[in-house]
Parts: sequence; C-alpha cells; structure tokens
Amino acid sequence: MSEERSSKAVLIAGPTASGKSALALELARATGGTVINADSMQVYRDLRIITARPTGAEEALVPHRLYGHVDASVNFSTGVWVGDAAKALDEARARGRLPIFIGGTGLYFKALTVGLSVVPPIPAEVRDDVRARLERNGVEALHAELARRDPGAAERLNLRDRTRIARALEVIEATGRSLLDWHREGQPPLLPKDSFRAVFLAPERDELYARIDARFDAMLGAGALREVERLAARHLDPLLPAMKAHGVPALMRHLRGELSLEEAASIGRADTRHYAKRQFTWFRHQLPDFEWVRADEARGSLAAIVNAAGPG
Repeated sequence: MSEERSSKAVLIAGPTASGKSALALELARATGGTVINADSMQVYRDLRIITARPTGAEEALVPHRLYGHVDASVNFSTGVWVGDAAKALDEARARGRLPIFIGGTGLYFKALTVGLSVVPPIPAEVRDDVRARLERNGVEALHAELARRDPGAAERLNLRDRTRIARALEVIEATGRSLLDWHREGQPPLLPKDSFRAVFLAPERDELYARIDARFDAMLGAGALREVERLAARHLDPLLPAMKAHGVPALMRHLRGELSLEEAASIGRADTRHYAKRQFTWFRHQLPDFEWVRADEARGSLAAIVNAAGPG
C-alpha cells in the first residue's frame, strides 16, 4: 500500500445492528486494513456477547484493535480511548495498513474529527465521595447541589441523569471549574480535515428495529445471560459504564428474580431500539459532515470508500 493511502483513514459509523462490522471487515480484507473499534461498550473484555463484538474467527481475518482490552471495573473515558486510538492509528500507518474506525459512539468520532475537551483526572477520593452521596441522598439532592455550585452545567442536565450529574459535580469539586469551561478548551482532532472519509450507515427504521430485536434474541441464545451472570458476580459499582450496557441491567434484574427472562429481554430490546434512535439524532446534529448511506447501498459504496482512501 502506498504512503498516500496509509495516511488516510475511513470512518464507518451508524446505529447498532446496522451492518457496520460486516462492512468494515469486507473493506479491511479488500484493502489490507486494520479495524479499530469506536464503540464504547465493545472495549470491555467482560462483554463480548451482549455487545455483539466481532467473533474470534472474524478477528483472525484482519487485525482488530481496541476490542475487549479494558476490564469492566474501569471507568473508561473518551479521553483515554483517544490515547489508545492514537497508538492504533500510528501502528496501522507504520505497517502501511488502512485505518478503519468503526462503531456507534458519537463522542469517539467527534474526538477523532473535531477534537476533545481535556478534563484533568479526577482523584479517586473525590469520585468515591460524590458517588457515596449519590447513593445516600439521591440524584435530586445532587442536582440541587450542582445547581448551587455550577448552575450552567446543572441547567443542561436531565434531572434524572445520575451519571452526568455525578460527573459534573466531580469536576467542579476536583478542579474548581465548571465542566463547561473545560469543554471550551479542547485538544485538536486526531484526524485533521481531508485526512479521512466518513460514512454513517442509515438503514430504514423498521428494518433496523427488526434486526435489533433478532440480534438480541440471538445473543441470548449464544450465552449472553451467562456472560451477564459472571459480570453480576463481581459486584461492581452500578454506575460504571460496563454495568449499563444495553441489556445488562434488565438481565441482572432477571438474575435477581425481579423479572422473567422474556420481560428482561423485552426491556433490553426496547432500550437498544431507543439508543439507535438517539444515534440517528446525535450524528445528524453533531457530525453533519458524515455521508449518510442507506443500508442497501452500503456494499455499493465500498468501492467509493476504497478509492477515497487513496491509490493502491
């Protein structure tokens, strides 16, 4: 592969179950590329089945990076992912391989192409204290405290958004500055403009929702419940990202005897469909430069993506 091609990158985004992984694998095989994960749940090694990570056989076909490399006990952040992505990008380029970023996490793609705010690491004692207060006093009390100390951030947050309220309070407590201030002072994008081609797979909604439902059932058949059971046995903080992966909370409720398996599956399917809907909205407003491609046109776009990556 030429130096010009290896300096380029391809970004394949889209809602969950839209066919991104198959397209990325096909592209990587056609170009000698490296598939780099841009999905915030597929980074966790504990969650291969319930997050529909590529199989071992698929990973053996072409190099895959940033899949299952983080323990579920880690509060993995976008900032840390960017650092890992930079290393994966450098490795692909050093080997003359086309970097293919694929996933559905909007913030990861925004960090790649627009840049990222840089918040200093939050001391563990501050995080633990805020979370203890959250469990003791409830989310309403924490939001009221945030409104007193950082009214701008509080105004932007849903009153029931436990994770983001706790995060905003941690930042103001640890740094003395609003999270909004940190967002204004960011680092440059990992991929400058004109160094990549970005597409967003946009299937028809009814087709997508049917695929989501079928895939959730298939994951259950492949052992997702046992995977969640192993995760539950670790008794991790329920606010950790891995503990909130779609399907995980409902299946944990089933394991505690609170829901039937069908009730838990119904919640998991519905949560995933709602997430897909939010992905459409987020990418449309936050990353308007991504080229939207209908699902039935995705394979036809493959040649265009290869050509856009540079001459072979």
